[in-house]
Amino acid sequence: MIRAVESEQHASAPVLAAYSYCEAVTGQQARNFAYGIRLLPTPKRRAMSALYAFSRRVDDIGDGALDDEVKVARLQETRALLGRIRDGAVEDDDTDPVAVALAHAARTFPIPLGGLDELIDGVLMDVRGETYETWDDLKVYCRCVAGAIGRLSLGVFGTEPGARGAERAPEYADTLGLALQLTNILRDIREDALGGRTYLPADDLAKFGCSAGFHGPRPPEGSDFAGLVHFEVRRARALFAEGYQLLPMLDRRSGACVAAMAGIYRRLLDRIAREPEAVLRGRVSLPGREKAYVAVRGLSGLDTRHVTRQAVRRRA
Repeated sequence: MIRAVESEQHASAPVLAAYSYCEAVTGQQARNFAYGIRLLPTPKRRAMSALYAFSRRVDDIGDGALDDEVKVARLQETRALLGRIRDGAVEDDDTDPVAVALAHAARTFPIPLGGLDELIDGVLMDVRGETYETWDDLKVYCRCVAGAIGRLSLGVFGTEPGARGAERAPEYADTLGLALQLTNILRDIREDALGGRTYLPADDLAKFGCSAGFHGPRPPEGSDFAGLVHFEVRRARALFAEGYQLLPMLDRRSGACVAAMAGIYRRLLDRIAREPEAVLRGRVSLPGREKAYVAVRGLSGLDTRHVTRQAVRRRA
């Protein structure tokens, strides 16, 4: 069982200011994520914002216009900062608000900060321009940049006392992260191609005649692009189905947060499945009213009850 600390440590004025900075970053740059964490109590919401702000810093280094050598140096500096946070060497009056907030969050909740080391490892893969031959290869990357975030988040959420199968909660959180990342990869196919990146496994691209890549608003000539997308959608749906088993292990508001974030991506995946070529014309997204519906559904516990009923049927 993973238990989050329910009572927040006393937060000084500098710490509260640091959290406010992280929440502003989250609200401006991560609409889906910010939508989900609004359902959390204040201490958990702040901690999740600190995790996001640090992760965003790592991602921005990898996605920026700096030379690769400079990116590597910046990532190593960020890893060193993470080491200071882990060692308790960041004071409340430190000039870096993200470090201050994350250090406080790590004192308040049992956050496995090694997951942020994994994120840095994943971004280094991007900097090196790695490509992936098989799904097993891509899973390594996805676990670094998304599965690790799931496990970090679980450190904030905790699991309910007596939750059945709670020892598998980190595994389910990791799997849910993979589902979200694969959905992101499908959504961003064109954008990534324009940036010179290809994430889908080379084996899959070859199977569906898409090895030429995606450089325009139409699929490669003679390819079965829809077949490729539907193949990856089925894989992502299987990951969602497994990862959703985390929901009954969480308290109501943490479960609502996870259900909202995952539900938004799950519906996004359905939209991509209905019109595969849309991802080649621009970024596919959900309207605000649909996100609100997903949030209400999560808060009502509908998704958690559905997962629980499925689990009961499997055991029967």
